[in-house]
Amino acid sequence: MNIESLVSKAKQVCDNRGARFTPIREKVFRLLATAQGGVGAYDLLEQLKLTESGAKPATIYRALDFLAELGFIHKIESTNAFMLCHHFDHIHPVQLLICDSCGFVKELHSSVISHELNSLAAESGFIVSGQTIEAHGKCGQCKE
Repeated sequence: MNIESLVSKAKQVCDNRGARFTPIREKVFRLLATAQGGVGAYDLLEQLKLTESGAKPATIYRALDFLAELGFIHKIESTNAFMLCHHFDHIHPVQLLICDSCGFVKELHSSVISHELNSLAAESGFIVSGQTIEAHGKCGQCKE
């Protein structure tokens, strides 16, 4: 899906939820939409400063918090980076394949893995409220 379609879909989701897709939030969304793999908050801040010279760390973190809350992005916990979710219009299980060589990130949606984790958690009396599974290794390009 192209960036304009993603932005349009994000605006529609915001309208449906009564949330404001401010110009700064849209700019951060667009930066993530053009990124390959995960991007750190300070790298995003430096890119944002090219058009918003007054942007501060709080600016980027507020935008990232908003985008994460609406499900537009995923936080890659192991690398402290963020990536756009192209399937933000519906709730889905998330598994991330992260290349340790080039930083490429592939998003998977296995309901089988999600169901198994939820079942194992329930056997332990635990209720899963959210899950993102991260697997590190080498992508097809880097393993050669």
